[in-house]
Amino acid sequence: MARFVRVGPRAEFEASDTGRLVEVEGRRIALFSVGGGYYAIDDVCPHRGGPLSEGPLSGDVVTCPLHGSRFNVKTGAVTAPPAQQGVKTFPVRVTGDDVEVGIE
Repeated sequence: MARFVRVGPRAEFEASDTGRLVEVEGRRIALFSVGGGYYAIDDVCPHRGGPLSEGPLSGDVVTCPLHGSRFNVKTGAVTAPPAQQGVKTFPVRVTGDDVEVGIE
């Protein structure tokens, strides 16, 4: 079962055209606000290690700023190469005004 860790107030994560990097117990996680919901994925692109939190967001797809791999931020699935595998997702919840990410 995931243990939830506060990563900041909701106001810090409101709609943006990119994600936001949060670090939870040494792990780099990209957090996105899409359509009123919050989604978290590994920040590191499996192709060449690009920072997904810095990539442009279009709908629910983020593009790696290094080589253009695309990932669905809701599922972690790769939607366009060169990456061949998706990224890990993390549960996100809002408690009051706080955003929390679940880690194992």
